[in-house]
Amino acid sequence: MTRIDFYSLKEPSRGDRFLLACRLVERIYGTGQRTLIQVPDREQARHLDRLLWTFRQQSFLPHGLVNDSDRALTPILIGHGEDPGEENQVLINLSLEVPAFFERFERLCELIDQDSNVRETGRKRYVYYRDHGYPLHHHEIQL
Repeated sequence: MTRIDFYSLKEPSRGDRFLLACRLVERIYGTGQRTLIQVPDREQARHLDRLLWTFRQQSFLPHGLVNDSDRALTPILIGHGEDPGEENQVLINLSLEVPAFFERFERLCELIDQDSNVRETGRKRYVYYRDHGYPLHHHEIQL
């Protein structure tokens, strides 16, 4: 069964869920696991792609967009609704909906920031997972 972790940014955090995604994927990459980051649309996929290149000077995170990268050579993929292919280790959800394919992953990370729409839709996803019997874990993060 998929393990589901909610990461909520405490007030007053200086960043948003995209910056949190960068920090989280850096830690996950260090464990050798593959990660798919799900975003709502292509514009936000491009934003996250640029952010992953620049968020930390001393860090290199091999990543790319799902349809623009060789999946065999890219351990961190960014998608916005595409078929995740064989990916099944870690899914980071920056979308506002429950990902249709989340059950195939070992772990799902839901990232919540202070945006009111993000918080409200995050609560709905939490209830959905809870009502379907998934193990839930919550982490409060300060950026």
